[in-house]
Amino acid sequence: MAQIRGTAGYHLGNQSPFGNAGRSDGTTNDPSPLDALREQTSKIEDWLDTLSEPVKPYLPAIGRFLIVVTFLEDALRIITQWKDQLTYLHDYRHIWNGFTHLFLIVNVIAMIVCSVMVIARKHSDYGVAGLIGVVILQGIGYGLVFDLNFFLRNLSVMGGLLMVLSDSWVRKKFAPAGLPQLDEKDRKMYFQLAGRVLLIFLFIGFVFRGDWSLWRIIVSLLGFVACVMVVVGFKAKFSAIMLVVILSIFNLVVNNFWTLHPHHPHKDFAKYDFFQILSIVGGLLLLVNMGPGQFSVDEKKKVY
Repeated sequence: MAQIRGTAGYHLGNQSPFGNAGRSDGTTNDPSPLDALREQTSKIEDWLDTLSEPVKPYLPAIGRFLIVVTFLEDALRIITQWKDQLTYLHDYRHIWNGFTHLFLIVNVIAMIVCSVMVIARKHSDYGVAGLIGVVILQGIGYGLVFDLNFFLRNLSVMGGLLMVLSDSWVRKKFAPAGLPQLDEKDRKMYFQLAGRVLLIFLFIGFVFRGDWSLWRIIVSLLGFVACVMVVVGFKAKFSAIMLVVILSIFNLVVNNFWTLHPHHPHKDFAKYDFFQILSIVGGLLLLVNMGPGQFSVDEKKKVY
């Protein structure tokens, strides 16, 4: 609520009887820094909207494909490195031979089938649930549950998958037993918020990984500001585009696995990181396409 100051409470001077300050002739209100920032980012958003107009209709499809591309690559990796995978699971994870085969088969089938469901927008909720199940299963099977980098990256991947759900749902009723009814619009609102929050965890992992340099500090600061804007939903489209640009450049410069020798010890790690970042970029593209949802500063600004 606006505060009443000075003589406003007594209706003296050039004051409104309702407590609003009157406007003196020749005086203007200077915009706040937040308003100035909003105005500048709005201009940039309008320019980006115009620039991206030809590809806008294809953004949802591109985003969905990028989100699941890490699962497709992982399925291909398991198939092409079948013996190595079995050896690792048996010798290092001490899983019985029969279960190692079952574990890999279930993972490959689930990743391929669920990825196709997400791309084709057929039963996307089951596809997303299956892929989240794969992330959890692999974390347990490969012993990566307590690996901080794996944890943060896969939180971001799950955020992208939640954005897929938000993009997929149409308005219909959803009534779990014993709970108040939630329609599709309500679910979309909550999952958009959860997806926005989870998407930024990849960048947190990037900040705390590797050696510090001036370039890294600048990128980290820019990325941190963009992450905060994404979470609170302030100019979320602009900040999501900013993160897409930062992550894409970082991915091409750092995770350029195609330049490494086929037997280089870091080639597989670089490839894995490359496709995981592509998945988070896909989630951010869906955010750019859909907007931040109702739980955001951008939407509240429209209301008030």
